[in-house]
Amino acid sequence: MTAHGPVVPIWTCAGCGAPWPCRTRRQELRAEYDRAPVSLALYMGACFLAASRDMGWAPAGLLHRRFLGWLT
Repeated sequence: MTAHGPVVPIWTCAGCGAPWPCRTRRQELRAEYDRAPVSLALYMGACFLAASRDMGWAPAGLLHRRFLGWLT
């Protein structure tokens, strides 16, 4: 279990206070989903949708880059 989970509805990192997913959590997620990149994309897509609902004031492009833009 990671200390770098999301604090909702503001979607900050419980471990370091950075916008979630923080750098540490991204590294952890890459390792956890190493052999399942589609599953990681689906998980992050679900997080993106939840964050979009919670943070309706945030620009969609910013949230998209934050939650999905780092997936390659």
